[in-house]
Amino acid sequence: MPDSLHLRALEPVGRPLVADAVFEQLHRQILSLELPPGAKISEIDVAKAMGVSRQPVRDAFYRLSKLGFLHIRPQRATSVSVISERAVFQAQFIRTAIEAETVRVACAQLTEADHQALADIIEQQREAVTGRRPLDFHALDDLFHKEICERSGHAHAWEMIRENKAHMDRVRFLSLAFASQDAFDDHCKLLEAIRQRDADAATALMRSHLARIRHQLERIRAGHMKYFAHETGES
Repeated sequence: MPDSLHLRALEPVGRPLVADAVFEQLHRQILSLELPPGAKISEIDVAKAMGVSRQPVRDAFYRLSKLGFLHIRPQRATSVSVISERAVFQAQFIRTAIEAETVRVACAQLTEADHQALADIIEQQREAVTGRRPLDFHALDDLFHKEICERSGHAHAWEMIRENKAHMDRVRFLSLAFASQDAFDDHCKLLEAIRQRDADAATALMRSHLARIRHQLERIRAGHMKYFAHETGES
């Protein structure tokens, strides 16, 4: 593992929670590019750096590989997956198809209490944008979309999205350096359309919001070419 990749030791946690803690920390560090695309990591090195046994690390590696963040090959080094532009577009298609429908349901079903819960998340997003905290904003962005799905009675929809958006996540994170205000403004407009129960407006807003990544991708790739796959069929 390169010396520049500094993995922090975990705080003491109960035994059943170790694998989850390892997963969450690696997930955060991959998303934030502390562990950049292409970085080589091993169970032994991660276990030693985090002060845990290899089994929870193995479990975390498997979960991360299923989400598309790690590339595990037998008898070869495990590496952080490079970003596939094709996979980004696939994830954006899936998200748009699902979330355009869930936001339509949200307009019909969400209560004033639901609206207030979403407004509270948006207020936290405002603070994250003002405080220049991109990781916090990214987490709150996900939470906003997740809550729309769950409060519409379609928690399973978010699980489907989560399983398909790894490559999109890192591009979204890279975009926050110049596009967090746009994302925040989109969320404000979405909430207002939901409150007004304007399903057509909310659906159009969701589609345009999720389509932003297509316009941002060329700029992001130009600045981070080494993070992206050459699209030879292997990401």
